[in-house]
Amino acid sequence: MNTVWFSLRRRLLSLLLGGVAVAWLVTMVFSYLDAHHEVDELFDAQLAQAGQTLLAIASHEAHEGNDGGEIDDFGEAMHKYQRRLRFQIWRPDGSLLMRSNNAPEEPITAADGFSETRNEQGRWRHFSQWNDERSLQVQVSESHHVRDELIGQIAWRLLLPALFGLPIIGLWVWLVTRKGFASLDGMARQIASRDPQQLQAVTPATAPEEIKPLLDALNGLFQRVEHTLEAERRFTADAAHELRTPLAALLAQVQVALRARDAEERDRSLDQLQSGLTRASHLVDQMLQLARLDPESGLPDPQPVDLGLLAESVCADIGPQILARNLDFDLAAAPACIVTGQADWLRVLIRNLVDNAVRYTPERGMVRVSVSRDASGCRLTVSDNGPGIPPEARELVLRRFHRLDQGKQPGSGLGLAIVARIAELHHADFQLDRSDITKGLIVAVQFPVR
Repeated sequence: MNTVWFSLRRRLLSLLLGGVAVAWLVTMVFSYLDAHHEVDELFDAQLAQAGQTLLAIASHEAHEGNDGGEIDDFGEAMHKYQRRLRFQIWRPDGSLLMRSNNAPEEPITAADGFSETRNEQGRWRHFSQWNDERSLQVQVSESHHVRDELIGQIAWRLLLPALFGLPIIGLWVWLVTRKGFASLDGMARQIASRDPQQLQAVTPATAPEEIKPLLDALNGLFQRVEHTLEAERRFTADAAHELRTPLAALLAQVQVALRARDAEERDRSLDQLQSGLTRASHLVDQMLQLARLDPESGLPDPQPVDLGLLAESVCADIGPQILARNLDFDLAAAPACIVTGQADWLRVLIRNLVDNAVRYTPERGMVRVSVSRDASGCRLTVSDNGPGIPPEARELVLRRFHRLDQGKQPGSGLGLAIVARIAELHHADFQLDRSDITKGLIVAVQFPVR
């Protein structure tokens, strides 16, 4: 899969400038259209006013009797815009009474009111009106070039600030984003300069509020990684320490077997070697189980599991050990006590608890296993009448390789640590207490409602 990398600075710069440019463009378009409309309204009003003024003057002259009928040609225009204007005054019989120097001798327009025509000189806007007696008609015409030139100047004045303003805004945004991202650059340099063992929290001198969640998540990740590495280092050191003794004993038994003086001594050494290998294999198996559990942050593929049926299966597997010690063993499992979890790990949990109870209970002792269901979920309890665990030592026995009996019973001190970790992964409550029935240890694992 291709990964597309992008610069947050460039993206912000392009989005901000693009948004400003679009907003500016839309504003300019609306301003241009509004200005064009207002200019047309203004020039139409001036055109009508000029025509009505000429018509009033001509009507007054006609009433005074000064209508000799001659054509009056006005001289050359004195202003550049004056050359864009022209007018005519007509009598009802179609004779031309008066016109400007640049006006033709033919009627400018045949329509009354406002109208437009186009010729070789361009577009023209006309205004035509009769006086009240309909004795005189004025026609005033104005070139569109005047309006277009004015509208063009307005548009250019609208565009000019954008041409200078956008680069200035772009430079300002770039400087602001560069300053704003300086803390991110500092964090990156701080993290890049660290050794793999340096997992302390990242503490930049200044950090914007928006990246605080990212910073907290990163520091939380560092803390979890440090915890995991510390657990791995502790596990490796403990495992090396625990394996050193059985491996040394196995080596000694091999040497004794090699130097045996007769078959009986060699067989006795081989039996002890086999027993030591069994204990070492059990230790390695438990260490591997614990190593599998440690890195997990959740259950792999959780499924509904019938806890009662699983307990029956585990107790059947341990049956030969129970019979060998003549124990008073009882299993009470409620039907259809379903929990959500990983069946293999739950089997390990039950087996470790029952195995501990069987091993630490004296011969002809009592072991009780119960699976019950209530409103809060399913509950697994394993109790015995063995020596139990003092209250002050119940936290210690959950540590790896910690044992209270100092080797009086075979084991590695990992069973309860494995049980506690599996219970944690299943969000179950794990408790050690003194049993009121068997007077020994009772272990309770409370699973939440499915």
